[in-house]
Amino acid sequence: MSGRTGPAGPASPPSPRFAGTGRLTRLILRRDGLLLPVCVSGIAALLAITARDLKVLYPTAASRQSVAARAGGNPALRFLLGRLNGTTVGAFLAARWAVWGSAFAVLLTVFIVIRHTRGDEEAGRLELVGSAVVGRQAPLTAALLTAGPVNLALALLTFGWLAVLRLPAAGSAALALSIAGCGLAFAGVAAVTAQLATTARGARGLALGALGAAFVLRAVGDAGSTANLSWLTWVSPLGWVESARAFGAAGERWWVLLLPLAASAALVAAAFALAARRDLGAGLLADRPGRPAASGLLRGPFSLAWRVQRLMLAAWLAAFGFGFAACGAGARGAGSILGGNAVLRRYLLRAGYQATVINAYLSALMLLAGLAAAVFATAAVLRLRAEETGGLAEPVLAAATGRIRWALSHISVAVGGAALLLAGAGLAAGLGYGLLTGQVGTQVPDLVGAALARLPAVAVLAAVAVLLFGLLPWASAALAWTAVALVGVIAVFGPPLQWPAWLMDISPFTHVPRLPGAAVTAGPLLWLGGIALAAGAAGLIGLRRRDLGDLGPAGLGGLGGPVRDRLADHFFPPAETL
Repeated sequence: MSGRTGPAGPASPPSPRFAGTGRLTRLILRRDGLLLPVCVSGIAALLAITARDLKVLYPTAASRQSVAARAGGNPALRFLLGRLNGTTVGAFLAARWAVWGSAFAVLLTVFIVIRHTRGDEEAGRLELVGSAVVGRQAPLTAALLTAGPVNLALALLTFGWLAVLRLPAAGSAALALSIAGCGLAFAGVAAVTAQLATTARGARGLALGALGAAFVLRAVGDAGSTANLSWLTWVSPLGWVESARAFGAAGERWWVLLLPLAASAALVAAAFALAARRDLGAGLLADRPGRPAASGLLRGPFSLAWRVQRLMLAAWLAAFGFGFAACGAGARGAGSILGGNAVLRRYLLRAGYQATVINAYLSALMLLAGLAAAVFATAAVLRLRAEETGGLAEPVLAAATGRIRWALSHISVAVGGAALLLAGAGLAAGLGYGLLTGQVGTQVPDLVGAALARLPAVAVLAAVAVLLFGLLPWASAALAWTAVALVGVIAVFGPPLQWPAWLMDISPFTHVPRLPGAAVTAGPLLWLGGIALAAGAAGLIGLRRRDLGDLGPAGLGGLGGPVRDRLADHFFPPAETL
């Protein structure tokens, strides 16, 4: 027998770099077996609904030509949606969906790659599986092997839906493949950021920052009135989707599909090279050393919660300011386009509960701001559950800090941050619209007030998350996000489809004043505030009485036991199976 021997027997040969990749891939599919099909199907279904609506709204070539003439001359609309490459239904679909559908695919891809690389590494799971026969590059490889088929499935499902709607096969294939290609390009981006940052939040922030930069480059290149800036579109992966010219009058550019594939290959190779050079748990971007003693602002739970969540709030605020300024600037052009179509006009007036198209558009815009602020507030409240399960709550509660103060610290960031986001959305939209109409002094206060009128409804959804965290902690995340999704569906689809009143009343946004352009009534706002206080108080009482770290009767919400047990089943099989 060759090789060194020690007290434990013969020394094992070093593991190959990719050993265990197959088992890790199967584990990822098992952990996300429900989420991934739902997300892929949802993105493809949204595209199919958009395509169907476009066929209904613009059935004739003359109607599409009229819209194309008005939209093509509006820089704000080109900034938001991109350029039109024709006047067919398919060209309209590509202009409306290519950029935003690609953004959805990117978000899903970034979630997959970072969750199963840097996220598992930060939580200590990769250290556990690394002690078995698992190669150094296996986790990254498994995450990429999952992200690739997910984007391929999205492309196939998208192509299938468009074929059912009888759109041209060539354009359908170009649109589906370009969206999937953009997702693959950002799989490489996420793989690189997972090696650079030391936390999953930092890696996601870098990847989403790259997505924001890609959107800005594409938008500036499209909105420019001259060719001097059009080259910026070619620098952005989102611009490549548009440059493929799906359903274009001059034909598709198939060679453009090679650009995201080349970028993905280069970035993935860079990620593997970076992964080989760093230590487990470390990032290549060194953490900034802190001060030897904490400042006076960090001596309480409120300042600590603010410090933990301030970067997320800053990113949301920047996105709100940028997005709603662009939407406000496009109000006049969107109003003229939407008002020219009888079906769209009726839809918008019902969704905005207004008598004029512009007020309906601005009201719907502020509703969108409220729904987005509710997403932030829910995420900020659920940070409590993340700290509880991650073991970060115990050091805070070991000091002179009670559970109620700890919970209120994050709740205050959630509600206060939502108020700041709503005010920022109103200010940005008011400036964007007011500067074009010369009515800044009127539009800014009107839209800031219209946005803040949605705050009580946002507070209700945040309070629902608090209630679930206090009473059903093991299911709080799933149920809280389900509540946000339900409210969003009711708010967007309920008014134009004239759903029954009892169903509409489930959404708190149904009861807020439909500003701008409507009367302000204090009664509903007070009722919503009272409901939020009652639900939040009940959640805090439940938190005070339950055990900390409660996983519920089935463990982790009935998923069949802790993730650590699943990892052990995969990588430490019983002796009789070896």
